[in-house]
Amino acid sequence: MRHILLICLLVLSSFTSFSHAAEHKPPATIEAFTESFSKQDGFFTFYHDQTNGDYYLQVPKNSQPFIFQTSLPWGLGSNDIGLDRGQLGETRLSSFHIQGDKALLMQHNTNYRAQTENVAERQSVNEAFADAVLYGFNIVASSDSHVLIDYTPYLLSDVHGVTQRLAGTEQGQFKVDTQRSVVYPERSKAFPENTELEAKVTFVGEGEGRWVRETAANADALTLHLHHSFIQLPDAGYLPREFHTNSGFWSHSFKDYAAPLGESMTVQYIPRHRLQKKDPIASESEARQPIIYYLDPGAPEPVRSALLEGAKWWQEGFEAIGYDNAFQMKMLPADADPMDVRYNVIQWVHRATRGWSYGSSVIDPRTGEIIKGHVTLGSLRVRQDMKIATALLTPFVDNKQELKTAVQKMALARIRQLSAHEIGHTLGIAHNFAASPSDRASVMDYPHPLVNLTTDGTLTLTDAYDVGLGVWDKQVIAYGYSDFGGMPSATDQLARILDKNDSLGLSFISDRDARPVGGAHPTAHLWDNGSNPVTELERLLTVREQVLNNFSKAFLNDNEPLSRLQEYFVPVYLLHRYQAEAAVKWLGGVNYEYYLAGDNTDRYRAVGGSRQQSALSQLLRTISADTLAVPEQIQQWLVPLAYGESDSRERFDGKTGLIPDPVSMAASAANHSLQLILNPQRLNRSVQQHSADSNVPSPAEVSSQVFKQVFNDWNENTKSPLHQRLVTTAVNALIKTVQSSSLAPESRLQVMSEIKRMKETLAANGNRFATQLAADIDGFIEDGEWPKNYEPEALPPGSPI
Repeated sequence: MRHILLICLLVLSSFTSFSHAAEHKPPATIEAFTESFSKQDGFFTFYHDQTNGDYYLQVPKNSQPFIFQTSLPWGLGSNDIGLDRGQLGETRLSSFHIQGDKALLMQHNTNYRAQTENVAERQSVNEAFADAVLYGFNIVASSDSHVLIDYTPYLLSDVHGVTQRLAGTEQGQFKVDTQRSVVYPERSKAFPENTELEAKVTFVGEGEGRWVRETAANADALTLHLHHSFIQLPDAGYLPREFHTNSGFWSHSFKDYAAPLGESMTVQYIPRHRLQKKDPIASESEARQPIIYYLDPGAPEPVRSALLEGAKWWQEGFEAIGYDNAFQMKMLPADADPMDVRYNVIQWVHRATRGWSYGSSVIDPRTGEIIKGHVTLGSLRVRQDMKIATALLTPFVDNKQELKTAVQKMALARIRQLSAHEIGHTLGIAHNFAASPSDRASVMDYPHPLVNLTTDGTLTLTDAYDVGLGVWDKQVIAYGYSDFGGMPSATDQLARILDKNDSLGLSFISDRDARPVGGAHPTAHLWDNGSNPVTELERLLTVREQVLNNFSKAFLNDNEPLSRLQEYFVPVYLLHRYQAEAAVKWLGGVNYEYYLAGDNTDRYRAVGGSRQQSALSQLLRTISADTLAVPEQIQQWLVPLAYGESDSRERFDGKTGLIPDPVSMAASAANHSLQLILNPQRLNRSVQQHSADSNVPSPAEVSSQVFKQVFNDWNENTKSPLHQRLVTTAVNALIKTVQSSSLAPESRLQVMSEIKRMKETLAANGNRFATQLAADIDGFIEDGEWPKNYEPEALPPGSPI
């Protein structure tokens, strides 16, 4: 019995040993495993198993850091969702960590570093802040120097955050369906310094949102393309350039924990392309390697030529600092991949509705060096510009061919400027919204078409947009791209460039200060013109009046639906909207710059009271019935949608169903101005400024002037629905203001006292409309209740134009 038991134990032991040995069988050699696969040699060599449709990536066992970039070559087509063709994803400093039979794709934390020779000090920072494992791969084969991983599962995953974007925009819950996803060999290639992999990935779910239903072939199954780029790190020949708050560049920053005590830990570089002269000492020299941009061949003529011309404006900037042919434009070769990191690209991108264009870059996270510039230009912008030009020019140009030529000329002028603008971003340059007062000094501003009236009352757009770089743009290029030959004097020379900005009277104010509705800077605006925003508003209101009085439907063919006219009418009716946003910044406005500790701050002060009064006077015109009444002739042309025509966000909403509502149009326009005038932050500044300068309109005075404007208009025409609506719109805006938690107590008390005065004025009038409105105001004063139906409709979309 004991003998039988011993035999059984020996047999069991042999099976266990055999099983254990089988589990730890060495992986196959890469050569044997990939014998039947196609191979592409490159920075990361990869293999394609064409039978099973899988990609295998060959990874060095001593993997060094590289740049890992993701992108979206094929988009969804919805501006509102924001998953555009050619969209760049996150740029990561990555490496593979190989342990046993696993290969981990790491993302290194580049926000916190120790710039020191002390290895232990660097390691202490590395260990203090978390890295990330992006994906874990099983090793399927190995050689002496490399391992092979099945990259397919990660390539077919949602590395771009598509599902998050869809959920965040309330379009539905989606997930990747690998059964409906495959690798995409046509755009998967390996090169000596980069490897590009692409997949066709399908996201399934319930497409609940309006935007996904409008754009996708099937709202429940969205098939996009996802792209992965493995990029060799640039060599050590690049010299980072320090950021300066007034340089006009963006900042690429991180924390340096090895900074000496008492010094800032924040390191800031400007993002820029590597550009060096062949002869740094020569006043004029070719570049060792020029910056070359490639235009998407999908851009049609005449847009293509306009894009090329606008892009070439940047040659002026580089020539001004002694470069010969350092910036070049070419057409993208037919067989080139726009996502290939070797190409700086301008893509012509279609969406269902007009939207923003933007300039993005692949940037070395370590140094700020721009490796690839990638411009996205929305194709519908030019068509919107043509509608604006058509509506403006039709009353003043009788010949249809001349009209067509003038409209196209204006639209292409805008496209040239837009091309230069977005390329500027990919050169590392930020917006400068203080450039327009300095004779349109920069393509990095947002320009409004300059509409002029001739002495005979004819409108012209011949000077709608400027041509070429502005003086600011050339100064920014000088700061970022001048080649000082690596000499220590570079710091002094950069300082001289900044000093020259001051001597030229150039200002720099960017997004954070210019975009907010409650912004205070009196010269930093979007879509404005002129050195004085208030006089320009006055002028533009005159232009608008002339256009509306002569508005024509003559550009429509006789067999076109008349209902299309409203999409042309809207931008003309709202011609003043952006200049009002500029002029209002004089109210509660404050002059300031981006100051350094050693700067003189004498110019840091409030806008003078008389200027603020002039701004208020012009802004009140934008809520008056005379300004906002739609001419009767135009009302006859604003007809319901023709059968077969689709509704559009480019039209006004109203309260009259399918019938266009001119009263609500006026209320929406008035409310836009009221939200600007009564912005809580603006009123809070005004109450403080008024205490120092009694000429500055106080919140009480602003509120009183607003009510007087609409009440006096109504008093002359009490039965007019338009005049009544403008009164309720103004009262509604004042009540919304006091309800805002952003309104300071001292400001609230002033506005509230004026609301009570308004109630008394209305109650004393005796008119049924006034009496009921006074009762509603009293209800708000007593219990905080306010009818929701006083709220006007939102304006049709404005930016971008």
